[in-house]
Amino acid sequence: MSATTGSFAARLAREPVVLDGGLATELERRGHDLGDALWSARLLRDRPAAIEAVHRAYFEAGADVAISASYQASYEGFAAVGVGREETTRLLRLSVELAQRARDAVRPDGLVAASVGPYGVVLADGSEYTGDYGATSADRLAAVQRPRIAALLAAEPDVLALETIPSVREVAAVAELLGELPQAEAWMTFCCRDGERLSDGTPVEEAVRIAAGARNVVAVGVNCTAPEHVGALLERASACTDLPLLAYPNSGRTWDAEHGEWRGAGVDRFPAAVVSGWQARGARGIGGCCGIGPAAIADLATMLR
Repeated sequence: MSATTGSFAARLAREPVVLDGGLATELERRGHDLGDALWSARLLRDRPAAIEAVHRAYFEAGADVAISASYQASYEGFAAVGVGREETTRLLRLSVELAQRARDAVRPDGLVAASVGPYGVVLADGSEYTGDYGATSADRLAAVQRPRIAALLAAEPDVLALETIPSVREVAAVAELLGELPQAEAWMTFCCRDGERLSDGTPVEEAVRIAAGARNVVAVGVNCTAPEHVGALLERASACTDLPLLAYPNSGRTWDAEHGEWRGAGVDRFPAAVVSGWQARGARGIGGCCGIGPAAIADLATMLR
């Protein structure tokens, strides 16, 4: 954890926190082609300055927290395109450092969250939105996530963002893995199919209880979930934990894994009445995910402050 910016948990306790928006979709909006299995992680190797520029844009819009470009970055994913372990470690650390540079330039009091995407990012088949991991064991889930987390922590982020988790088996595996890292502050957010259940069909209450049982999880919530489901999910979560809640939904479009694109109607911003409803249900940190850009985060910053 950074010694200069303080605890994410302390910030949540003190004031509403503005999270950033979708990194990959903003990179695409700026003309970068992310049409491969590495998605935004490819730009860690090829165009790191572009990632730093997007982090800066979110801080300039009023975000308190930048989430690193490591969501899709994994040892397995990079190995598949010929990148070795040493270089992968460097790139994982770089993802945090890019966000830290942007923070230091724009918002010295801002925070940096190191993104840890779910196991589905290794499969690169859209299963992070379904939780369909087949017979994958808890040991396999932990074996993939352990080295990623270790590399990210070496860069001293303020908090780990264990995000878009679609499967209760993965929630349990990651919660157990966090027991090996007692000094690491983390949040855990779930990808949900509706206002009641994770993507794999598990009631959200079960996932919240498991996550909240990990002593170093300081907040739980939902992300990369359609905004119309968020209020109901927060209400269910608040009924079974006293932890602060996070909400950073996507635009409401549906991911088409076969064609590698978002489909359907969505929103570009969240109405003030909707955001107030999320706050009333316990959301202390609010931002956006895929399809939500700097303009929407600027609106949120105005609302929350």
